[in-house]
Amino acid sequence: MSDLQKGMALLISTFHKYSGKEGDKLTLTKGELKDLLTKELGDIFGKSSDQAKVDKIFKDLDANADGVVDFQEYVTLVACLTMLCNKPLSKK
Repeated sequence: MSDLQKGMALLISTFHKYSGKEGDKLTLTKGELKDLLTKELGDIFGKSSDQAKVDKIFKDLDANADGVVDFQEYVTLVACLTMLCNKPLSKK
């Protein structure tokens, strides 16, 4: 498996590690998203203890306003964060 394929598999498995604990196994609730942000992206988001920040992130991610974050909305978050992290690296 190539590095890119490994990255894709990791992206998928990380989503499913948190989805479905509180409901539909194909979506993230606000609580599941908070766990994911804290445990997987804590270096970027801090410990996500500020509920207002979590609420804003959730609202911004929930593009179709259905009250959950689906896989496409999650991938959008990861893609945007990846682009932001790439900016400083691409200036070297």
